[in-house]
Amino acid sequence: MQAGVVSWQARQVEAAMEGLFLMLEEFCSLVDMIRSDTSQILEENLPLLKAKAVEIRGVYARVDRLEAFVKMVGRHAAFLEALVVQAEQEHGAFPQVLQRWLRSVGVPSFQNRPSAPAPAGYQLPALYRTEDFFPGDPRDPRPPAP
Repeated sequence: MQAGVVSWQARQVEAAMEGLFLMLEEFCSLVDMIRSDTSQILEENLPLLKAKAVEIRGVYARVDRLEAFVKMVGRHAAFLEALVVQAEQEHGAFPQVLQRWLRSVGVPSFQNRPSAPAPAGYQLPALYRTEDFFPGDPRDPRPPAP
């Protein structure tokens, strides 16, 4: 009877070892798959990611320059708006042709008002040129503006 018990225990040990060998084989195949994926990541994907990171830094720099340009344009627009308000205050809000027409119609507020002296020539303030900040596209067939 002991021989039967020993052979039964031996079969159980063999079956357990068989299961362990199968799990070891699966583990080894998983390790091989991870190694190949890691190699692919290191050799192929990582250089692509580095190139994209360099490219995105260039995009960030362009966005920063564009933000600075928009701020500068905003300052110039505010400056020109202030000049327009000042000119309207100095020369009246209505154009001279409209004022003459209103005087001829007989609107009293325009008849007694002394005519403003002839405005001196207007000198446009030096502003920016968009072409200086955004050079033309080399593929654009149109020549750049002078």
